[in-house]
Amino acid sequence: MASERLPPAQPTYVLRGHASQIHAVCFYSANARLLTADADGWVVSWSLAYKRPEAVWRAHGNAVLGLATWGDRIITHGRDNKLVIWQLTLADEISLDKSLPVNDPQSTRAQPWILHMLDVNALNFCAFAICTDMRENVPKPTAREIVLKKEKITEHDPILIALPHTLDSDGIDIFHFPSETRLSTIPPEKTIKTGMVMALAIHSTSTSILIAAGYESGHTFLYHRPTTSSWQKIYSSQPHSQPVLSLSISPQLNYFLTSSADAVIAKHPFSTNHSLHPSSEMNKPLKTIQTKHSGQQGLHIRSDGKVFSTAGWDSKVRVYSAKTMRETAVLKWHRDGCFATAFAEISLKGISTEENNGGKSQSSDSSNNGTGTSLAGTLSVLPTSQSKVIMSGPMDMTVQQRRDLKAQSTHWLAAGSKDGRISLWDIY
Repeated sequence: MASERLPPAQPTYVLRGHASQIHAVCFYSANARLLTADADGWVVSWSLAYKRPEAVWRAHGNAVLGLATWGDRIITHGRDNKLVIWQLTLADEISLDKSLPVNDPQSTRAQPWILHMLDVNALNFCAFAICTDMRENVPKPTAREIVLKKEKITEHDPILIALPHTLDSDGIDIFHFPSETRLSTIPPEKTIKTGMVMALAIHSTSTSILIAAGYESGHTFLYHRPTTSSWQKIYSSQPHSQPVLSLSISPQLNYFLTSSADAVIAKHPFSTNHSLHPSSEMNKPLKTIQTKHSGQQGLHIRSDGKVFSTAGWDSKVRVYSAKTMRETAVLKWHRDGCFATAFAEISLKGISTEENNGGKSQSSDSSNNGTGTSLAGTLSVLPTSQSKVIMSGPMDMTVQQRRDLKAQSTHWLAAGSKDGRISLWDIY
């Protein structure tokens, strides 16, 4: 007897409020917030417990290309050739406007405090890449950093940011923050016509920096720079016939994925133990799949490394198994093309109740940089197919705390579309 066909999956929630297409989405503050950015330069911080805006401001005078977090700081990269780092704690949201862009796109809004601003290249439509700087010898604090410390700004681990070169769109610049110094530059390839840099990812170890780059020509390179040496290209391939649209390194640091304007998704080798060596020859990817769906971008690997997602020009969001690279779900709700996806963190050591404590952190977990606090004891979200939340400590939580807990421990997948809407899916 043939099994009954299940009805199409529907999003758990749909967030409406942007007047233009969504270019970037990012979970923030231990999954308490979802950040969304659009083609008009607006950024909205949504409460995931209440599905309402908590902070709205215009970060750029043109489209936002990229969005990321650095502790309780927000990093935005705009087509106005600016990269801006904003200070935004949950307590700071009180002083910011909550009117959505679709309702009031003209009035001047208060902005979060700007900590850093950098003139960058935005010609490529390539967003920045970020990682924690794990090198043992890092630049000394600048005068500006010392001033910020005196003003009691929350200290964070230093970071590295990779961007297309300011003058030559085929090259790559690496900046160090908070010193705001250009750390290094990867020059354009001389023997291969790659075209512009289209997608970047960066990782740092105690002794080296690795950068994965995708290009307009469909080439994919992996660069390695030991602390005491120059940049070396340790992997190169051309699995795509069209420009690379997105790129993501696995949480286990053993491969990275690329998607393109063609229908191919490719898995490439990645290693931090120097198992890859410089070579002038083209390499083969570990695996490629012909999805038959061109224009998949916004590729994002979930924090447990089990699945990854893509946003399709055909309006569909697809979820794949990271191990087999087989398509496991097709999420169709949007009518227009999708451009961005993001997974909520599902291996949290603690869940934030900063929202319930006036923005004051009470966490004993130093790794969250003050962005999250423990909720009624110790909480762990297990990265398994059978999602469980384990609580130890007092269980007499308030209704608001239970609502926060449910929102922050859900395995969210967020997708942003050309229609200005963000769909929230609860999967696996």
